[in-house]
Amino acid sequence: MADSRFSERRAAFRRLHEGGCFLIPNTWDPGSAKILAGMGFKALATTSSGFAWSRGGRDGGMSLEAVLENCREIVEATSLPVNADFEDGHAPGLEGVKANVGRCIATGVAGLSIEDSTGDPGHTLYDLDAAVARIKAARAAIDESGEDVTLVGRAECFLVGRPDPLPESIRRLRAYAEAGADCLYAPGLTTLDQIDAVVSAVAPKPVNVLIGWPAEFTLAELAAHGARRVSVGGALAGAAWGGFMRAAEALAAGKFDGFVDNLRHPEIEKLMK
Repeated sequence: MADSRFSERRAAFRRLHEGGCFLIPNTWDPGSAKILAGMGFKALATTSSGFAWSRGGRDGGMSLEAVLENCREIVEATSLPVNADFEDGHAPGLEGVKANVGRCIATGVAGLSIEDSTGDPGHTLYDLDAAVARIKAARAAIDESGEDVTLVGRAECFLVGRPDPLPESIRRLRAYAEAGADCLYAPGLTTLDQIDAVVSAVAPKPVNVLIGWPAEFTLAELAAHGARRVSVGGALAGAAWGGFMRAAEALAAGKFDGFVDNLRHPEIEKLMK
């Protein structure tokens, strides 16, 4: 029997994609999830990079079992819908992708993304036919589960350094939409013109925009240009590591002024309730 908590979260997550624009910050552990939930966000996402760094690893280097446990812990930490950064499905073959997506659904996530990056520097993206087949395998796993999990199709052309990445991203996102992706995502867009092009190309399906740098535009501007949701990838984790490094560098120099921006013990304890 389906867990009613997860069904309600999945329905709420689906509604968020039907209109307007929402910010979905990326969390890497239960503590960061609780803090973000307490700030009024409507949904959370995991981050493969942030999680890997928290475990002393590299992005893309965590095992399937570790990723599933991370999803499970973050889902259980709050009452918010959670979107899993599920990378390429953690399997080379279609049956593996389908089985792994089924296991990810079982953690209670409300959505999950499948990307077309291979992790192989000699062949950075799955060929389009193979990438489409992987989206279809994920779609089949969701449909067979009977759960209303949102499927996000990701085109990684910008991140892997493809020449002239925008047209190829659009070609791939359109194909992923036809293959059953509910939401489309091309991380690496940096201009409003690029966002306009992607939103127009896959309309009426919703588009996720990644903002992980000090961007000059606001959430309201992104909404005006048709973004349905905005995520930050590993940027919050990077901000946490930045604060850690500044404090540690001060310690290494024999100083203690790196702690000036720290939250105090009682403040953190209150956030974790």
